[in-house]
Amino acid sequence: MKDLRFGRLKCYSLHLGILPLTVLVLVFFCRTDVLVLTPWLAPIIWEGTFDIDTLNEQFRLRNTTIGLTVFAVKKYVVFLKLFLETAEQHFMVGHKVIYYVFTDRPADVPQVPLGAGRRLVVLTVRNYTRWQDVSMHRMEVISHFSEQRFRHEVDYLVCADVDMKFRDHVGVEILSALFGTLHPGFYRSRRESFTYERRPQSQAYIPWDQGDFYYMGAFFGGSVVEVHHLTKACHQAMVEDQANGIEAVWHDESHLNKYLLYHKPTKVLSPEYMWDQQLLGWPSIMKKLRYVAVPKNHQAIRN
Repeated sequence: MKDLRFGRLKCYSLHLGILPLTVLVLVFFCRTDVLVLTPWLAPIIWEGTFDIDTLNEQFRLRNTTIGLTVFAVKKYVVFLKLFLETAEQHFMVGHKVIYYVFTDRPADVPQVPLGAGRRLVVLTVRNYTRWQDVSMHRMEVISHFSEQRFRHEVDYLVCADVDMKFRDHVGVEILSALFGTLHPGFYRSRRESFTYERRPQSQAYIPWDQGDFYYMGAFFGGSVVEVHHLTKACHQAMVEDQANGIEAVWHDESHLNKYLLYHKPTKVLSPEYMWDQQLLGWPSIMKKLRYVAVPKNHQAIRN
């Protein structure tokens, strides 16, 4: 999980017009203390905005399989055991899951008991000297495997950071063609506070007068086709930046935000799905903390 940056608070008002049925179902389970729809009418997923029993039945009828990608490269392999153990407790429980673990240390991947219909696939990747390069090449790897393998094995992909743990339910309510997760440091901030890439020379550049939300690079996903489009576009943009001698301020996260600005996600996850309790506490607006940072020494792990 990348470092958290903070902005100023912002109040929102919600205006509902004629909405599609899926959005009307969401609004029926509505909360009035948070924003539950984007300006383009995509649902924002908070506790209290979905009926998990109905959704579980719908996705079981479709015989849905979910892929969860995670990169455990270099010292980050130490986080893998807790990540997998807590995923077994809270991630897509009752559904078919394939864990795709990318690592340069396959011998160090722990043996974690898996439930019925769930399996783990270890895929070997190279490491890089800088943690930034490990993070950025994730887009290239996911793009490649989405095209070559994932599309034959799963219906949806969830792309997650390994230095985290699942603390509460994370289920099919997150699944959509394309979803992003609100950054916990900016979910109530004005866009002027967002740490977008502001240099026009970068392919990740976003002007000061543009932007909807600031998304966290540590938890995103969607259908295999849409994730392939996203990761391929981000990788190509990073290659072009490298050729021009520039690196976006927040690396792959900057390119993710640029992509989601111009390719609107069909679902947005609240910060319940990306939180750091050590830094942010537990505000009353957060009814549940679902996917949370594991306390760590960033410098020691990255070096």
